[in-house]
Amino acid sequence: MSIITLTTDYGLKDHFVGALKGKLLSEFREATLIDISHDIDPFNVAEAAYMIGAAYTSFPKGTVHLIGVDIELNHENQHIAMQWNDQYFICADNGILSMLIQKIVPQKIVAINIHDRLPSDATDLDVFVKVACHLAKGGLLNVIGKEITSIKEVTELQAVVQNNQIKGYVIYSDHLGNAVTNISKKLFLEMGKGRPYEILFKNKVIKTILPKYSAIGISDKYPMKHFEGERLAIFNEAGLLEIAIFRSNPNTVGSATSLLGLSYRDVVTIEFKV
Repeated sequence: MSIITLTTDYGLKDHFVGALKGKLLSEFREATLIDISHDIDPFNVAEAAYMIGAAYTSFPKGTVHLIGVDIELNHENQHIAMQWNDQYFICADNGILSMLIQKIVPQKIVAINIHDRLPSDATDLDVFVKVACHLAKGGLLNVIGKEITSIKEVTELQAVVQNNQIKGYVIYSDHLGNAVTNISKKLFLEMGKGRPYEILFKNKVIKTILPKYSAIGISDKYPMKHFEGERLAIFNEAGLLEIAIFRSNPNTVGSATSLLGLSYRDVVTIEFKV
């Protein structure tokens, strides 16, 4: 089974996703196409990196991930393909892959160079389709690109350590309005070493990171419904700090986005006690 996943900022109103799938199946009818998301905020590379990072570990070795976010070829963004953790990732060199892999060395990266082998009216997406199908069929990276050793790094939205603090940012708000930050559990454990801490944002404080949402129900005297609307923090399945409202519903009771005012790029700080 050859799997190609799709992550784009195309949305579902227009024809683009359907046309993309049509092109892939025309090139490789046996491919299995899986949608990760088509609702990435336009050109939001941080959100795209988070979405891929949260999903790719669920797929088997050899899976090809086509990332259609900010893909236009220009003098700043070349097209690249990467083998990492025995899976393949195709996107523009716009920082997505640097945020995904962070300090882990990929197995191989190539700058895609097949553009002149395609028809003159071929689009950037046509290039990605050709590369994705080639890799899904078991083709080699060296056939579609020249090996490179570095990619564009995006440091603007990376969590940083300052004295006894970890300063991070909100990088994504999910459909429940939960605010996902770029502060990893790994960094928290390395920095904290078991010390007391506070999570600070928007003049608000959370003093405990819970192991799961329902752990907020600390008293057997009250039903779980009693705790609805309380703010909390957990490390989500992707290992990133998440600020949430217990049993939030953005359409009724509100969410971390609406009730706590957290949105993309807002600062979230973990301050450790000396």
